[in-house]
Amino acid sequence: MRQAGRYLPEYRKVRRQVGGFLELCYTPDLAVEVTLQPIHRYGFDAAILFSDILVVPDALGQEVRFAEGEGPKLAPIRDVAGLAVLREEGVHDHLAPVYETVRRLSRELPPEVTLIGFAGAPWTVATYMVEGGSSRDFATTRAWSLADPEGFGRLIEIVTKATAAYLCRQVEAGAEALQLFDSWAGILPEDAFERWVIEPNSQIVSIVKQKYPQVPVIGFPRGAGVLYERYIDKTGVNAVSLDTTVPLAWAAERLQPKATLQGNLDPQVLLAGGEALERRAREIVTMLGNGPFIFNLGHGIIKETPPEHVARLLEVIRGNGRG
Repeated sequence: MRQAGRYLPEYRKVRRQVGGFLELCYTPDLAVEVTLQPIHRYGFDAAILFSDILVVPDALGQEVRFAEGEGPKLAPIRDVAGLAVLREEGVHDHLAPVYETVRRLSRELPPEVTLIGFAGAPWTVATYMVEGGSSRDFATTRAWSLADPEGFGRLIEIVTKATAAYLCRQVEAGAEALQLFDSWAGILPEDAFERWVIEPNSQIVSIVKQKYPQVPVIGFPRGAGVLYERYIDKTGVNAVSLDTTVPLAWAAERLQPKATLQGNLDPQVLLAGGEALERRAREIVTMLGNGPFIFNLGHGIIKETPPEHVARLLEVIRGNGRG
């Protein structure tokens, strides 16, 4: 999960220096600085590249902007004809500042701190491309995928190809592990989950592993429920991030023998702090700490979270001797 962000005063100071969010993502000096901020403050075991999942559609030629207080806004692509605005050439030139950020981070991070690169998974990225931003019901995206699966599949193919190449370039620049965020995987029924989540994620993992078999890939099919197990079996990921709804006993029994688990503290609990935070953190470590495990949140950190709650969480985890 993203470590930097608006909960940190030092991040807010940097953010005020740039006109737009994408400008921050594409300015290596600043992107390096905000990536390192939580490492300097907390001493995490890994640093997560500061960027955004929408740099891929932006690099493909779709109009992407971030409206202050409203989130991302995209010029929507609603049918096959709309794919004409996408260009597959020049993507890496557009993303060159991101690769430069990764290169600098690989030099500046302490050797014991792992550098994690990331990208949005094709289904989740496609929902933004079709809806024109975030959505409550994803009705337009689902309608296109049902009415014209071949045409919608072409969009998924374009994003899949670009994403796989993007992740490989991150590894070439110095990323030591990768994470695929499929934040809206859980809205799909079983058959659609198979086609629009498992298949493209599997293709991406396969392409990365063919070139860089030593690089671990973490998948995050948020909301997948019991389909987490199938996701692990079919995609070839080395680890999965668990959202906050996944029962720990079930995850330990069914998932942990197959993959490293990452998660899954509720960000609301981190926001609340106090006894609730300490109790839940210890429960997670107790339930998952006997197998391969990375302590993390079950979704992104909430901007109102007091930084001292994060510091206390680390004290609790490290006090357990594992994390």
